[in-house]
Amino acid sequence: MVQLTLPKNSTISEGKVWPKPAGAKNLKEYRIYRWSPDDGQNPRIDTFYVDTDDCGPMVLDALLWIKNKVDATLTLRRSCREAICGSCAMNIDGTNTLACTKGMHDVEGTVKIYPLPHMPVVKDLVPDMTTFYAQHRSIEPWLQTVTPTPEKEWRQSHDDRTKLDGLYECILCACCSTSCPSYWWNGDRYLGPAVLLQAYRWLIDSRDEATGERLDNLEDPFRLYRCHTIMNCSKTCPKGLNPAKAIAEIKKMMVERRV
Repeated sequence: MVQLTLPKNSTISEGKVWPKPAGAKNLKEYRIYRWSPDDGQNPRIDTFYVDTDDCGPMVLDALLWIKNKVDATLTLRRSCREAICGSCAMNIDGTNTLACTKGMHDVEGTVKIYPLPHMPVVKDLVPDMTTFYAQHRSIEPWLQTVTPTPEKEWRQSHDDRTKLDGLYECILCACCSTSCPSYWWNGDRYLGPAVLLQAYRWLIDSRDEATGERLDNLEDPFRLYRCHTIMNCSKTCPKGLNPAKAIAEIKKMMVERRV
């Protein structure tokens, strides 16, 4: 039989089971992915018990409770706690979402937490977002004009402004992109739903005057057309946005400019 050697860090082992807090009456079990690039060990799953009477109601509250009272080495990103910054995005109970808005009691039984899938891990629950942010920069997400700048502001009608609703609210948490199988396998070339939603936001902005150049930038077998309308992106978005619809609209614009 052929003997295969698994690559380093390819398996996940059972980690440490931390003791239950003394005197706690109401406990919630958490199983959390742990990996450090410094110790040379495979990833593991550590088990913690959170005293829910001594902790806020959200999963992020529990993670900070663990970090502050049990294991200070637990590593995660967080900032606003109000679903604005997108930094606490992670996979909770099998779904990509924000830890700051996910109620711990919305999860029946044990809460299982992993970093966003199919991204390199920096440490524990922190994914490497370098490629994701580079893709966002590649669509040039700012107003581009050739008309002389007005004295006060670029004006826009109420109807044109309404077209941006459901687009500008994206917080670039990457929950949608990392739930997309096309992005998993082609993330180096396919821009993914989050970035394409951002691209559409500028394509339909009535003040922008670079529509042709923006469409040229997206005209590629991989950058745009790897979307197969699986709809995972729209299902998982913590802001309730619809990246799949935005991508479909871009494809429609591509067709219309050829007619």
